Amino acid sequence: MSAFRGDLAILIERGGIVMLPLLVLSIISLTLILERTWFWVTIHRPRRLHRLERLNEALRAGDRSRATKLLAADRSPYGLVARRLLEQGVAEAVAIEAVQTQRPKLDRFMVSLSTIITAAPLLGILGTVLGIIQSFNLLGEQQTLTDPRAVSVGIAEALLTTAMGLAIALFTLFPYMIFRAQVERALGRVESIIAAAQQGDAAPAQHERRPGIGAGAQVSSATGPTIRPTASQHSSASSGPG
Repeated sequence: MSAFRGDLAILIERGGIVMLPLLVLSIISLTLILERTWFWVTIHRPRRLHRLERLNEALRAGDRSRATKLLAADRSPYGLVARRLLEQGVAEAVAIEAVQTQRPKLDRFMVSLSTIITAAPLLGILGTVLGIIQSFNLLGEQQTLTDPRAVSVGIAEALLTTAMGLAIALFTLFPYMIFRAQVERALGRVESIIAAAQQGDAAPAQHERRPGIGAGAQVSSATGPTIRPTASQHSSASSGPG
């Protein structure tokens, strides 16, 4: 632990004051990446995805009891959206409200990661500018440069902060893009849940209309076709015995 503190102090001394916010950003970035990784791994386990497929099948079939059993212990955003649709109906307003309620869970910390990707290189450039200013100040204060290492300290500070800022941005960028893809995929799955629930809600109405049509057909067939007399029958009837 003491060795780590010594290395950290040397890094801050060589990189300048800008290294402090860069180190803070690196710690925050690592923490948020671990939290988002755990979140997506938890809700996208193979068992939960298989349960989601069975849930869609139950919703499409209009089997509310089976869907309710599948949602009994599901606290994922998918389960909460499906539960809202079962309890409040599949109207468009209900579906939009359900999605917007779960959207913050999917987009959590995405703005923070994006800010770190943008801010880290800028802080590195700031450290570069400060290091170059320090080097030129040393050159301007001395008529004759006796120790070139004094100038090299400022140059090292400039290069170190730039490299640190770029490293933090790259370290955050790739997980951020993966998380963004997971958000888009999750929203697609939520849309499939809504479509399945709407299809299952429309199925009973169609089944209710079909018996009515069949009954009408049976009534018409039971009464039999209406036989109308032809013109010849009319004439024969009029010329008959009278």
